[in-house]
Amino acid sequence: MQELEQSTKDRLKSEIEKEISENKIIFYGKGTKDMPMCGFTVETIQFLSQYGYPFEVINVLHDMEKRAVLSEMTNWPTLPKVFINGKFYGDTDILGPMAENGELQAILKEAFPEGPAA
Repeated sequence: MQELEQSTKDRLKSEIEKEISENKIIFYGKGTKDMPMCGFTVETIQFLSQYGYPFEVINVLHDMEKRAVLSEMTNWPTLPKVFINGKFYGDTDILGPMAENGELQAILKEAFPEGPAA
């Protein structure tokens, strides 16, 4: 992919930062929550759903420019890219072990002091 113009990078970075700031849990993947388009996106939706907290999925399947900016911002080449409370955590390969040792639950409790959605 050819190098993005700086103005395009800046616009996309601002858009991503806004999306992240507006959602306590958000991840960028292939497809949507209702229609995931890859197994890793399905896995991440199932993984996050078990905790009962609201989350958003941003479909970047066909948005190569946004994917490039996300990879640059996170230094993480693959999708999905999960953010909790504004911080990047990777994908379920990272979150799974965090859940096993209780670290993820503490992060979620901090992000949602009111507890999971009813």
